[in-house]
Amino acid sequence: MSLSNETFFSQNTFLSAIFPQQAGSVSLVGAGPGDPELLTLKAYKRLQQADVILYDRLVSTEIRQLIAPQAEQFYVGKARSFHSVPQNEINEALVGWAHKGKRVVRLKGGDPFIFGRGGEELETLLDAAINVEVVPGITAASGCSAYAGIPLTHRDHAQSVRFVTGHLKSADAELDWDSLSRPGQTLVFYMGLGSIDFIRQSLINHGMPEEMPLALIEQGTTRRQRVYIGSLSAPPTALTDGIVQPPTLLIVGSVVSLHGRLDWFSPATGLATGFEPGEASLPLRKPPES
Repeated sequence: MSLSNETFFSQNTFLSAIFPQQAGSVSLVGAGPGDPELLTLKAYKRLQQADVILYDRLVSTEIRQLIAPQAEQFYVGKARSFHSVPQNEINEALVGWAHKGKRVVRLKGGDPFIFGRGGEELETLLDAAINVEVVPGITAASGCSAYAGIPLTHRDHAQSVRFVTGHLKSADAELDWDSLSRPGQTLVFYMGLGSIDFIRQSLINHGMPEEMPLALIEQGTTRRQRVYIGSLSAPPTALTDGIVQPPTLLIVGSVVSLHGRLDWFSPATGLATGFEPGEASLPLRKPPES
């Protein structure tokens, strides 16, 4: 359902005088990175039980098709420099629907607590004494890297991983570039496509080797997944040609060099490369004799 802000919030207002106090609830649900089979069982149950669903831009069409037909759906997505609905109005709508006695799902791509503003919404709901729960989802860093054959940690490459916002409003963004440029770690930048040149140059300026590999994973875990490999000094030609589009995750670190050998996922089929439907991906082996 696509409604204007005026229509949407005429039905969802914070004023308890309009919405009688009833026992509604809100579930902050992580939809995962895109593949509907990566939904948790609890997330799927909430989609089936909901009366109202407020969903983000990164929630895939395939996941929305799992929503029960009785649920009203409202798009409240955000894109770079454009928010279809301001966050404070989303918060008020969640409280308003719950006060009306509805079972509300706030459906977010990835995980609600990783660059998803789930903490802000949870704080609002608890302050309003709303029955609320958080249903974690597989975050994009974990899902997209796995489907691209890029382990975030590896004994020979990275002993830690850092999730970083790439939504940098200015060149003096408060990131600890000295710390981010140290060896032995993997960096995952969310929402970093628009700032990638600044990110690359900042890492180089603070001591990261220019040949450090990077990966851009576009629409990860879906049949539209594309993986582009380059380095800090030589980004993928698809990037310079303007082919890469959001949502795209940026991974920087030597683990990216493993992609060519560990790339198991075929976007064309949605299956592991080299296997047919019904086949086991690993051969069964007899247990060792005692």
